[in-house]
Amino acid sequence: MRTIYIDCSMGAAGDMLMAALLELHPDPEAFLQRLNTALPENVTVMAEQAVKRGISGTRVHVVIDGEEEGHEHGCHHPQTNIQQIYAKIGALPVSEAVRRNTRAIYERIARAESQVHGRPMENIHLHELGSLDALADVLGVCLLMEELAPEKVLASPVHVGSGTVRCAHGLMPVPAPATEMLLHGIPMYSGQIQGELCTPTGAALLAHFVQDFGPMPALRVEKSGYGLGTKDFETANALRVLLGESGQRQDRVLELVCNLDDMTPEALGFVQEELMARGALDAYTTHIGMKKNRPGIMLTCMCREAQREDMLQCLFRNTSTLGVREYVCDRYTLQRSQRTVETAYGPVRVKRAEGWGVCREKAEYEDLARIAREQGISLKEAEALVKKVDDDNA
Repeated sequence: MRTIYIDCSMGAAGDMLMAALLELHPDPEAFLQRLNTALPENVTVMAEQAVKRGISGTRVHVVIDGEEEGHEHGCHHPQTNIQQIYAKIGALPVSEAVRRNTRAIYERIARAESQVHGRPMENIHLHELGSLDALADVLGVCLLMEELAPEKVLASPVHVGSGTVRCAHGLMPVPAPATEMLLHGIPMYSGQIQGELCTPTGAALLAHFVQDFGPMPALRVEKSGYGLGTKDFETANALRVLLGESGQRQDRVLELVCNLDDMTPEALGFVQEELMARGALDAYTTHIGMKKNRPGIMLTCMCREAQREDMLQCLFRNTSTLGVREYVCDRYTLQRSQRTVETAYGPVRVKRAEGWGVCREKAEYEDLARIAREQGISLKEAEALVKKVDDDNA
């Protein structure tokens, strides 16, 4: 199983995680071009090789209007609310999956800030986390996760640091309250290093993408990456990620199921969108017959065990059900990867799935749909154009 393992022994920050994942990418320069094309025109992400305590790695810089921005704490940012962030995300020229992941991460952050300050999520101002450099970090990680296409993401317990950190609301203990809230349910520890090692953005990214936290499993490592931070400590300020094959291709998932006979199609569509935004593996409906000869809908949410509470809360909040059934399933999956084909009509992502004696590829629907609309042709004709270019390049 294609697995990414994140070593959080020096915490996690958005820029460090993006830099480390960038080292795993087969073509970092082309990726940065795609990322910068997706970001607003005044924002540029750059990467450079650097050394921390003798360890070589990558450091990323976010330049806005020609000036480098600081990451999260330590610099002034205008106030931004979650609706403004959602509007920026909705305008990004990226796949729906990347938009959904980016939005879900910001929703986690806003929810944590809401709980910390005791105010509705809609009234929370995100300060540093609403800045364009934070958005660049989150978007960069979401795009990298899509293109690297791991089947499983694991991480070590998170080193959060100790002491205090200065942020928009003043001097706060480490971990900052929002960071601590985002790490609920995730193993974390302090240690002797003075300073903030895990930022709110880093915590939100880990909470969203990592399926389990613990020691590194048996892993045949193919590639490693080091993302370097800006601060200097006695220990190298580096986040390490490992990409390789783990022995197990079996994956344990949950199916959370409820029967519904009194909800509108719009309400059912909404709850499915909410489940997917929270990171569900899938959410789907099945037509069924219920008691008193009533036609009904069976709603199924497929998720991982660590997501159980979040998904149950979403189901009870957004449906009329009085109970949810749980089934534990073993799932067997093909190994997935993704490559990009450059065509005269723009880049097209091609998904590959292999294992169990089969191998198949399929062009990304969103890219084919864009070509079909721009060229005034059918989806099938757009697929044929891309296949011809791919065959010619083979």
